Formats: sequence, structure tokens, C-alpha cells
Amino acid sequence: MSSLPPPGALPRGVPPAAADGHGRWVALAVVLVASLMDLLDVTIVNAAIPGIRRDLGAGYAAVQWVTVDYALAFALLLITGGRLGDIFGRRRLFLIGMAGFTAASGLCGIAWNADVLVWARLLQGTMAALMVPQVLAIIHVSFAAHERGRVYGRYGLVVGTAGICGPVLGGMLVERNLFGLEWRPVFLVNLPIGLIGLVLARRYVHESKAPGALRLDLVGVGLAALGLFALIYPLIHGRDRGWPVRDVVVMAASVPLLALFVVYERYKTGKDGSPLVVLSLFRARSFASGLAVQLTFSVAIGILFLPWTLYLQLGLGWAPRRAGLMGIPLAVAVATAAGLSLQLLVPRFGRRVLQAGVLLMITGLACFTWQIDRHGTDMHYWSLALPLALCGTGLGLVLAPLADIVLTDVPQADAGSASGLISTNVQLGNAFGVALTSVLFFDELGGRAGAGGQDFSRAFQHLLYWVIGVMAAVFTLMFALPRHVRRPEPHHTAGAVHDGEPVT
Repeated sequence: MSSLPPPGALPRGVPPAAADGHGRWVALAVVLVASLMDLLDVTIVNAAIPGIRRDLGAGYAAVQWVTVDYALAFALLLITGGRLGDIFGRRRLFLIGMAGFTAASGLCGIAWNADVLVWARLLQGTMAALMVPQVLAIIHVSFAAHERGRVYGRYGLVVGTAGICGPVLGGMLVERNLFGLEWRPVFLVNLPIGLIGLVLARRYVHESKAPGALRLDLVGVGLAALGLFALIYPLIHGRDRGWPVRDVVVMAASVPLLALFVVYERYKTGKDGSPLVVLSLFRARSFASGLAVQLTFSVAIGILFLPWTLYLQLGLGWAPRRAGLMGIPLAVAVATAAGLSLQLLVPRFGRRVLQAGVLLMITGLACFTWQIDRHGTDMHYWSLALPLALCGTGLGLVLAPLADIVLTDVPQADAGSASGLISTNVQLGNAFGVALTSVLFFDELGGRAGAGGQDFSRAFQHLLYWVIGVMAAVFTLMFALPRHVRRPEPHHTAGAVHDGEPVT
């Protein structure tokens, strides 16, 4: 007598895409909600930062770690999480990741000091790195090719919605002070969502693995993590410690560690063809230059990430919900420009669209500095309308087509590895940008942080000048990009799975 298949497994010989129609759509809803939880947690925490500082007595370094820990852990383990799903099963890794993410959210919500919160955020990012890489692969094996256009459209809607909802939802939860918990519901809201998602995922998400999956490069994971940690950790803590010699030594050690990582990846490629990073991809000029543009651009966005929230709430004295509402016009401008960029402008004008987007962002940032000079701390919504519209439009023109350009000359066999590297690149850039705020924003505040809003305004204006400089570097780097984008074939577009790896 044959044994029954495990929950969520398909009968032998039945392809996942042929599974029950209703179940597939429930599975889609579950994985999309998981993506939404991850994306919300990147931005929703910003509304809670002032309350965390007040309630837990957290210093600026701890506040930075609350934001950077999540992105850094996610970035370092993103490719690893995808490989683990290929080897051990995407449904299994998705369930482990969602369970861990939910538990970590609960730990964040009950954190009794800043150290616990920092470590809980690190755990959150780690679990997200197990959960998120499985989403597109699960979608791919659950839907037939002719259905995926509609499905990925919904995935794109979730990504765009998260950018709008994160700051607004965070602001509302903090301002409402539900059950007297102040900032804690920002994290606790994930508990009921995660628990319901686990029940539905166990029932409706089917298991799948990649045939002939590559071996996991544990040494590569370790070397990359050590090298990047050695680079970013001193940037965050060095200022508060007065830049002791040990921090300088640790930062300098990141160079040989990352060099050793490259050497080992070359060795791993020759040994068994399963490195963590496929170094041959960098022989394509479009890929190498595209990653450089993407990394530099992500650094600029990361620099703005935390100081923007502190400026609005501590500098201007705005309530969390009011500060969060400022994200709506920005997100709407991003979504509108992204649609125009990808569908109409880039096919006709190529990389010039991206360069125009960067120039619009530089103009918007310059307008922002002018408004600070003009209004000081007496800033109103209408004062920020033009800068936000310009920055949002420019951001949308750049973000939407950049991944297509990076993948222009990537061989089809390496599409999965390349797309994973792109996602990791973005996360690392954001994490490094947040780390740089230690020297570009908090150093400018110095001991005047408690003196009043004017100090925050001046520090934020100083930061904006640096961001403008980084954006100018992005504009220059874009001349190395291909002039026009050669769009991939439909089966290699966003969301497809090649050799078991999702192309994002």
C-alpha cells in the first residue's frame, strides 16, 4: 500500500501548473502577502524611529542598526536563500522563512531594550532572505505560461502598493497608539498575517525543486558576509566611539576579505562550477556598468532613507501620520513615471531616459535645499510638492528599466544567477547608504541633536548636497550603459525561472 503524499505535494506526474485552479490563486495570494510583508517592513519602521529612541533610550547608532540590519541580512543571504529553495524545496523554505519572519516580528514588538530590537531585526532580515526568493519560483510553477502576464502584473501592483502603504500605515499605527503600545504595533501587525499565511501556505502551496541543483557555496557566503560586515560596521559605530584604531583596522580588513572572496569564487568555478557569484558575468560591459550604476544609485537612496524621517518628525515636528502621508505623492509619481518609462520612453530613447530621470532627481533635491533655506522649520505640504514630484518622477524613470539594461548581454544560462546578484546589489547599496548617514548626517548634528528643529534642518540640507553629488556620479556612470535596451524573449522576462532560479 502506497503512502499518502505530504501536505501540499502534487500527485506523481501532475505538473504544478495543472493543479486545482482555486488553490493556485490562494497560493498566489499567500506569496504576494509575504512579499508585501517584506516590503512594508523596509519602510514602515521609519515611522516608529522617534518612539523607539524615546521608549528604549536608543542612540543614533542603534537606530541605524534597526534599519540597516534588516537590509544587510536580507542582502547577504538572498542568493543563498534562493539556492536553498532549489536544493531542499521552495515550499519548505518558504514556510520556514515565513514562520521565522513572523516569530521575529513578535520579538521586535516585545523588545525590552535596543539591543534586543537590533538582533530581532537581524533575524527578520535573515528569515526574509529565506522566504522572498521562493515567491517568483512558486508563481512560475503554479501558473501556465499564458497566465503569467496577468499574475506578474499583480505582483508589480503589490510592489508599488508597498511603497505607498508603508509610511502611511506606519504613521497611522504609531499615532493611534493602539492599546497603549505606541510604536510596537508596527511589528506586531505581522503576527496575525503571518499565522494565517502559514496555514494557507501549508494547504495550497505545492512543493517544487530544481533538477540538478548546484551545491551551496558556504565558504563564499561566509567570506562575503565577513567582508561586507567589516566595511559597514565601523561606518555606523566609528563616530560614536571617536574612530578608534580598531574600527579603522576592521574597515581596512574588508579589502583583503572581499579580494579573497573573489579569488575563492574563481577557484570554486573551476572546481565544481557552483560559485555563489558567477564572476564571468562581469565580462559583459553592460552588466558590470549596470551594476555599478545600480549600486551607486541605491547608495544615494539609502543615504536619504533614515534622515528624511528624522527631518520630518524631529526637525519639522510633524506627527508620524502627517509625515507618512508625504510618501503618497512621491509613490504616485514613481508609479506613473515607471509605467511610461518601461512601456513608451525607453524603447524609443534608451539610456537617455534614465539620465533624464537622474537630472530630474538632482533638480528636485536642489529645490529641496532651496526650500529649507527659504522656510527653515516652517515647512508646509505645498513647499515640498514640487521637489517630491520631481524626485518621484526621476526615480520612476530610473528604477523601472534599469534591471532590463543590466541583463542585456547576460547569457540565458546565467539569467537566474544574474538576477539574484541584481537584487543583492540593491540591498547592499541601501545598507551602505544608511551606514554612511553616520558621517554625513549625524556628524553634522553633533551635540546639537537635542537643541531644536533648526539643527535637523541644517544637517538634512548638508546631507542633500552629498546626495546631489552621488547622483551626479550616477549620471556620469550611465554613459557606460548600452544606448538602447534589447528586451529579452517572453520566457526570460521578469519572473521566469531558468535552470531553477527565478529571474527578478
